Amino acid sequence: MSTRQVSDRNDPVIESTAQLIAPMIKGEKPRDRWRIGTEHEKLVFARSDHHAPSYEEPGGIRDMLKSLEDFGWEPVVEGGNVIALSGSDGAISLEPAGQLELSGAPLENLHQTCAETGRHLDQVKAIGERTGTGFLGLGMWPDKTREELPIMPKGRYAIMLRHMPRVGTMGLDMMLRTCTIQVNLDYSSEADMVQKFRTSLALQPLATALFANSPFTDGKPNGFLSYRSHIWSDTDPARTGMLPFVFEDGFGYERYAEYMLDVPMYFVYRDGKYIDAAGQSFRDFLDGKLPALPGERPTASDWQDHLSTAFPEVRLKSFLEMRGADGGPWSRICALPALWVGLLYDQTALDAAWDLVKGWDMDGREALRSAVPKLGLDAPLPKGVFGGGGKLKDIAAEVLAISRSGLAARARLNKAGDNECAFLNPLDEIVASGKVPAQRLLDKFHGEWNGDLSRVYEEAF
Repeated sequence: MSTRQVSDRNDPVIESTAQLIAPMIKGEKPRDRWRIGTEHEKLVFARSDHHAPSYEEPGGIRDMLKSLEDFGWEPVVEGGNVIALSGSDGAISLEPAGQLELSGAPLENLHQTCAETGRHLDQVKAIGERTGTGFLGLGMWPDKTREELPIMPKGRYAIMLRHMPRVGTMGLDMMLRTCTIQVNLDYSSEADMVQKFRTSLALQPLATALFANSPFTDGKPNGFLSYRSHIWSDTDPARTGMLPFVFEDGFGYERYAEYMLDVPMYFVYRDGKYIDAAGQSFRDFLDGKLPALPGERPTASDWQDHLSTAFPEVRLKSFLEMRGADGGPWSRICALPALWVGLLYDQTALDAAWDLVKGWDMDGREALRSAVPKLGLDAPLPKGVFGGGGKLKDIAAEVLAISRSGLAARARLNKAGDNECAFLNPLDEIVASGKVPAQRLLDKFHGEWNGDLSRVYEEAF
């Protein structure tokens, strides 16, 4: 989740629809300026007893952040606490229960992305040696209850933790127990954004299946392959889901802004503090009638903050955010940007991917999204594909082939002369085997681990 670093009280007050869509228009870039931003979260545990370290304890999260400053990261302070770091590789931030996230810098190619990921993981492993901590690449804590997890000292999290139980049964699980990999990608125009949004939203369940990696809850199998994805089904319906309006005629920046105006607020940031506005209306804020700040109207920064508080499967800000994948180990982190860059950054590949999914109806898209957390690649496809009787695995290889063709066409080479296609290899192996990562973990649990889930910590980075 975003970390606000400054208070922008001198921002222009929003007085028109044009200002609401300005961030989206500002995001338009010519193809040669398209970049790749990759975010990945990790579960942090103490090697001594596998507990999740608190912020304050010796060798805990605060000490970890302080130690990372040795690698040139600059601290970001809130309320006297270091709650994030900034540097040339982007930003390191904390999720609510201390999950450690790298929000990578916008990079030109996947070779750079994977190098950035490698630098980050080398740094955190080195710090882990000092602090006695390890890092798990999973989509969810496999054995921790909410009550066993610490809370990080970030103002917006306190507001969200109070609000989540009012609007869903699993919002606290989302905040405290889950990890994800996300990819941020650019667009050249409103029309390009629309095609990319529709294509990536329709195919987001495939990414969820390929990266499904959260089959355990409270120390035992939970009946799902991606419980992290299931959690989103009852987190907050006003700000999550498959966004049917994206597929409607006339969709564009203004329609997305209208959607965001109807997403209830969480907070307003003033003078270094978060003011609780949970459940209040941004439309009322525009009219100077926000109960949390009566008489005040929002600034551009308030709108930017609000754009970061919706959590659909794909999110639009000044770029498109792919949000469907569970967290995973180093070997798969680079595969997610490879999948989406191949599909979305070459026009021939994008057209082919859209042709594959454009005939799906909205009921079918919703049903696929709902089935994937349990069934993975065996989830049934929407009507209109293979006569309505096929499964997601029936198109998985074709989608990967389209992505591979897009990466080949980009022809972004490393020093050895290799293009970006090899980053898809982990996904090819998953499709060829028919087993998603969660199924491999379950095989170990029921086999060589003999039901001992503590063995999962051997999967640490």
